[in-house]
Amino acid sequence: MPTIEIPGLGPVSFRHVLFDMNGTLARDGVLLPDAVELLEKVSVHYHCLVLTGDTFGTAGRLRDVLPCDLQIVVRGADKATIARSLDGGVAAIGNGRNDVPMFEASALAIAILGPEGLARDALLAAHIVVPDMAAAVGLLLEPRRTVGTLRP
Repeated sequence: MPTIEIPGLGPVSFRHVLFDMNGTLARDGVLLPDAVELLEKVSVHYHCLVLTGDTFGTAGRLRDVLPCDLQIVVRGADKATIARSLDGGVAAIGNGRNDVPMFEASALAIAILGPEGLARDALLAAHIVVPDMAAAVGLLLEPRRTVGTLRP
């Protein structure tokens, strides 16, 4: 479990990574081209969990191809409950307003300005905003990259 000493914030550590599905890993319920490969890279180092409201009804099919667990949630508060239940700290990645409670319950919150946009509330709740999943995964695999962005 990496611990990152960020001047002004103190030590930040996490063992789990929570991913929002739509707008983060998928567009219109269809996985983005590099989503599985990126999840495979992250899941070598962290316990990964995809959280989805199953807006497009594709969770059952996607569960079979994802290299990590997938859980259907009803509300953003459910995402926060899951984040708080995991020992060892959580990093969260998402783009929607329903990701705000998950961001607030996480040691590191990464917002993605992806193909479905980024909710203003999620932008304000995030520690870091990146353009896509590849950049978010890069931060997780090289966590010292966050220091330059987050230091005061």
